[in-house]
Amino acid sequence: MSRKRRLGTKQKIALMTGAATLAGGFAAATMASGHASVVCDGLDQAIRNNQAFIAGQRANPDAQSAARIANREAVIQQINVQRQASGCGAAPGAPAAAAPAGQNQGQNAAQPPAAPPAGAVNGQVVCPGSTVTLSGEAGAPAASSNQFPMGTRLKVTNLDNGTSTTVAVTSTSGSCVLLNNAAFEQVREPGKFLIRKARIERVG
Repeated sequence: MSRKRRLGTKQKIALMTGAATLAGGFAAATMASGHASVVCDGLDQAIRNNQAFIAGQRANPDAQSAARIANREAVIQQINVQRQASGCGAAPGAPAAAAPAGQNQGQNAAQPPAAPPAGAVNGQVVCPGSTVTLSGEAGAPAASSNQFPMGTRLKVTNLDNGTSTTVAVTSTSGSCVLLNNAAFEQVREPGKFLIRKARIERVG
């Protein structure tokens, strides 16, 4: 007859401690992975925003397009440095080039801002459901938009932490509102480059 081997009390404690350590390590790795994913998602979206803007400028160039493109390309390079430091994977590919004006009547990220949504008045929430990311541009707190003309003041609130900033639109972009670096720093959560739950209000 074979005898069943019984574990002593010390051996049982050692096994339980080892299992708990492994479980804790797995949970920590999962949380770290989730955090990195949020960071990379935001940086990827910032790159796509700038790529869309560049594609629009190339499709419908004007006297300032070359300077705008050079600026946005420098911004993308800086964002890629942040992606590398954050351990992100391959950068998102550039969008397909848009057709020049007159050949494609579809929407274009470089077109002048559309008229504000019907009925949009001061204090009214606009662009409901929009996420907010950064344009990557330097300078004093400001925003860019494809919905509102330059000079429009928008209040952006991060509903995840309750912080808000009020900025003026100073340029066009491919989204309802993009915040430059200084404005984004005022409302973002540490380490995140994407605001998934945002309230955007027109205040002036």
